[in-house]
Amino acid sequence: MLKWAQKLGLIALLFAFWEGLTRAGVWNKHLFPGPLEVVETLIAMVRDGRMGGATARSLGRLFRAYLMAVAIGVPLGLLIARLAFFRNAVKPVVMGLQALPSICWLPLALLWFGLNDSAILFVVVMGSVLGISIATEDAVNGLDPQLARVARTLGVRGLRFYCGVLLPGALPGIVTGLKLGWSFAWRALLAGELLFVSGGLGQLLTMGRELMDVAQVMAVMLAIILIGITVDRVLFQTVETRLRRRWGLTA
Repeated sequence: MLKWAQKLGLIALLFAFWEGLTRAGVWNKHLFPGPLEVVETLIAMVRDGRMGGATARSLGRLFRAYLMAVAIGVPLGLLIARLAFFRNAVKPVVMGLQALPSICWLPLALLWFGLNDSAILFVVVMGSVLGISIATEDAVNGLDPQLARVARTLGVRGLRFYCGVLLPGALPGIVTGLKLGWSFAWRALLAGELLFVSGGLGQLLTMGRELMDVAQVMAVMLAIILIGITVDRVLFQTVETRLRRRWGLTA
């Protein structure tokens, strides 16, 4: 109860500060609406179906691209951690590309795929796959060396070693990397949707800007924050907590 009271108190304080800035007239009210107006706009968008349809389209794209990123990133991280060739030749390329912001891939994606979902999916995959592979490599390298020695002593090799020892032992770190990869993918998706008609949350932001409807822009931003928090708390944090407890990493 104390934790919930602290969280709700901080949120109430932020909204009160927001409302105070609006009433103080620091900015024009049309350009800086108050929290009540933004919440009312968000509720109206939910009722007329715009928010639900845009959220479904954005999450559908995110789900497809994220699955592709996981299917590529986790094996790539394992190869970098276990094979000298990938560690010496591929890892520098991965680290270099990781420094490139995901939005920089969009012009190339538009030239390759055109104005369609494939361009957005490519940007999302490139925005998350490298982070997932790096986190997977770190998780494997952080594994207790005694596990590998015991496995070799018992004759556990090949696929049995990877599936029965390496992956389970590194799983808590891999899940943390998957959570970070999801956040990278979420940001890359919205950046891609902002630039052309996509039918997602990014398009709602663009429409609000074009119509000079600041309340709509802020309402969509609030919805994006709520979706991100919900996915993190309900999915990733639950899985991460259970894994850490089962692996004896936390009480």
